[in-house]
Amino acid sequence: MKRVLVVEDNENNMKLITLVLEKHGYEPIKAFTGEEGVEKAIAERPELILMDIQLPDINGTKAVQRIRMVDGMQEIPIIAITSYAMAGDREKMLDMGCIGYFEKPIDPMTIVEDIEKIIKQRNNDNTGS
Repeated sequence: MKRVLVVEDNENNMKLITLVLEKHGYEPIKAFTGEEGVEKAIAERPELILMDIQLPDINGTKAVQRIRMVDGMQEIPIIAITSYAMAGDREKMLDMGCIGYFEKPIDPMTIVEDIEKIIKQRNNDNTGS
């Protein structure tokens, strides 16, 4: 079972995302702030991180930067999630080391399929397929 760290401060979004992940056989790990997300990423070493960008303490951008600075954390796929899509945000998140980017509202019917497409594409890119 793949463990997925979900960093999301909105309780309803967290419930929706974790419920959908669980239904598809994933084990969600919850974090409600950027600091908690960084701590849990380091402690839990999940196979995937879903990172909200607008968080109450440090934003998702800073959290991703801090996670990427830890030895062994550079290869964990991180997908950014935001409701405040500004021009250039997607490129900034991808340049920072995220492998994908979702805008809210998230579609619970397709989120897992979308995640798996992004991971498959990344794996194909890394193997040269």
